[in-house]
Amino acid sequence: MKQIVLASGNKGKLKEFAEMFNTFNIEVLPQNQFDVPEVAETGTTFVENAIIKARHAAEITGLPAIADDSGLEVDALDGAPGIYSARYSGATAEGNYNKLLGAIEATPAPRTARFQCVLVYMRHAKDPTPIICQAAWEGEIGFEPKGNNGHGYDPVFIPCGYQQTAAELSSDEKNHLSHRGKALKLLLEAFKQQGILG
Repeated sequence: MKQIVLASGNKGKLKEFAEMFNTFNIEVLPQNQFDVPEVAETGTTFVENAIIKARHAAEITGLPAIADDSGLEVDALDGAPGIYSARYSGATAEGNYNKLLGAIEATPAPRTARFQCVLVYMRHAKDPTPIICQAAWEGEIGFEPKGNNGHGYDPVFIPCGYQQTAAELSSDEKNHLSHRGKALKLLLEAFKQQGILG
């Protein structure tokens, strides 16, 4: 079984990646299993931060690495919280979405927003041509958090064409629709084209 390290300790992300890759006989392992410390995300874009994280994990583990940098762009906030989504309030996921709801309290519906996901795969730390895949999930921000099947901003994000929040969808539905699910499909396609999948 091929092993790839995921440059994250996030259990929600690990679950999504593991489910997608398991079918292809690829084992996705979290970087904290190898005592990989967090690396400073000093980039100004999702792409730069994903490359920094993947290179760091590949360097320390000696394994191929996947990193994802993702976040929420809210149009009323000129794309914020963006690359700072995970640390927007400096507190918890609940703190983040509550700060967001406060910031756009006076904004009428539709409060358009999208999740962005950039995935980077590096064969090794010095990989000069990492695979980079990007996908978005369009929707809007609701007025109150709903649902508990998800992480991050899922309880306040209502996908286009839905009445429910992302946190009210089943895992299967979410994997099919989400920015990360779409980016993962693009990554799997790239893997097939480049012969990375057995």
